[in-house]
Amino acid sequence: MPTLHLDRRRLLGGAAGGAGLAAWQGLLPAWAQTGSPGLRADLPTLVGPDVRLSVGHSPFTVNGRTGHAVTINGVLPAPLLRLREGQNVRLSVTNTLDEDTSIHWHGLLVPFQMDGVPGISFPGIRPRETFVYEFPIRQSGTFWYHSHSNLQEAMGHYGPIVIDPAGPDPVAYDREHVLVLSDWSFMHPHEILDKLKKSPGYFNRQRTTLSGLVSGEDGMSLEERRMWGAMRMDPRDILDVNGSTYTYLINGHGPQENWTGLFRPGERVRLRVINASAMSIFNVRIPGLPMTVVQADGENVRPVEVDEFQISVAETYDVIVQPPEDRAYTVVAEAMDRSGLGRATLAPRAGMSADVPPLREVPTLTMRDMGMGGMDHGGGTDHAAMGHGSTTDAAPAMDHGDMAMRDPDNAPPDMAVGVGVDMVAPDPANRIGDRPLGLEDVPHRVLVYTDLVSLTPNRDRRPPSRTMEIHLTGNMERFMWGFDGRKFSELVEPIRFERNERVRVTLVNDTMMAHPIHLHGHFFELVTGGPAGHQPLKHTVNVMPGGTVTFDLTADAPGDWAFHCHMLMHMHAGMFNVVTVRPMDGAAG
Repeated sequence: MPTLHLDRRRLLGGAAGGAGLAAWQGLLPAWAQTGSPGLRADLPTLVGPDVRLSVGHSPFTVNGRTGHAVTINGVLPAPLLRLREGQNVRLSVTNTLDEDTSIHWHGLLVPFQMDGVPGISFPGIRPRETFVYEFPIRQSGTFWYHSHSNLQEAMGHYGPIVIDPAGPDPVAYDREHVLVLSDWSFMHPHEILDKLKKSPGYFNRQRTTLSGLVSGEDGMSLEERRMWGAMRMDPRDILDVNGSTYTYLINGHGPQENWTGLFRPGERVRLRVINASAMSIFNVRIPGLPMTVVQADGENVRPVEVDEFQISVAETYDVIVQPPEDRAYTVVAEAMDRSGLGRATLAPRAGMSADVPPLREVPTLTMRDMGMGGMDHGGGTDHAAMGHGSTTDAAPAMDHGDMAMRDPDNAPPDMAVGVGVDMVAPDPANRIGDRPLGLEDVPHRVLVYTDLVSLTPNRDRRPPSRTMEIHLTGNMERFMWGFDGRKFSELVEPIRFERNERVRVTLVNDTMMAHPIHLHGHFFELVTGGPAGHQPLKHTVNVMPGGTVTFDLTADAPGDWAFHCHMLMHMHAGMFNVVTVRPMDGAAG
């Protein structure tokens, strides 16, 4: 198929009238003939096998205010890349910036030289140079792409990828929409990071008040309040950067701009939801419309119907909805800390809208988020007792009056317990089946990781030959992050795997922030306790505060691969390492 160039600004001008819109729609494939007026149907789309991309500066306007963005082909989000399983794709990327850039193909299984991480897999793309990525497409599903250079991702350098299967799609649908969730600030990301280093709570405008502490409206006991004070953390410090500076976007539209995707009542509509944000975890729901999850991180799962799901940074979920009525429905992407939301609309006709629900009550962290596991703390919520799926049994009640959260005795022998570690979880719990923060008590169905079951059998059924434990560590006061107490800048040793070895990895979150951990070049199987041989495949997993996640990895991709927290500021501040898979014999390239 020829490359299809759809420039957003030209289309807006050329399709202003109904006749123009109809004419343009006739040129598009059926899957793109839906959506908002002005042909903002889904996104400007490029198809393989030959694609040309140009990284540059662009103005970006949202809610009547204009700022500076780093874009691809002049649009934010970047164009949708529509590829097909089995084809070879050639992507020529030209850098028109005055600094280096790069593109990482998030979730795609590519030779490591094509993975797009400067200093790890290639040198980066210098100003006024073109780099050609070329690789076979070995998979299908919903993915995305973004910069791995100089915080450009936070400035708009990201876009969606849809790969159609070579054979029949096991998911039946009549229409689809791609929904790219993201966060946008008029503050430069380097300034945001500088403020976080000077004052980690700079953007937290929802702190517990003195009157709230006195009145006890937060539901905490006196001991819990004392412990929070000793930790020098606020129980509402949930997202480092939030709605106090971010505008939450869906397909580049702010809440007031109301991006709209069309449907006919009774149709099965596939929503491909991508969290391309820099620092924001979203809770997604469509009031009045259940969603059936059919894919996670581009991998098909057995259908599971829910009313809400949490999508962490860099995850993707595909859901099927079937709107029965001739009315509009609001798509709500509420920030996890309830400081703001992204909003879009599904409707039978352009110009329709539905009620936008108000922001819900700000959630509050508990002792469980401190890594106290199933302990009885005399207050707060015991999620395990509520049946939300924790696989850790409750421990006997104990006195935490003298417990030091940064007690080196709690640390494993190989952890560097220095200034980069202000907390070591005393009793981390397997929280893979827990409902996400703030959704513990909602009266409707919420997706949890243990709901995910791979649609097809896992390819590698061998038991792991060894185990590995990796601690996610940090110092909130200094905004320092790392693995096992070490920042990447400290010249840490890479994580080494033998090619094709089978390893069970446990991530232990010793911090009170959620961390979406991403491994390049591989998928891993979450150990959920579900049907044997059908563990869900993921490339990114959200590790809850004070929690653990275990996955099985087959290290079948030789090369050097990035392994990091996908909270952009956390990665930039040190939570990054390299996974090296050897030997290289037989590696592509």
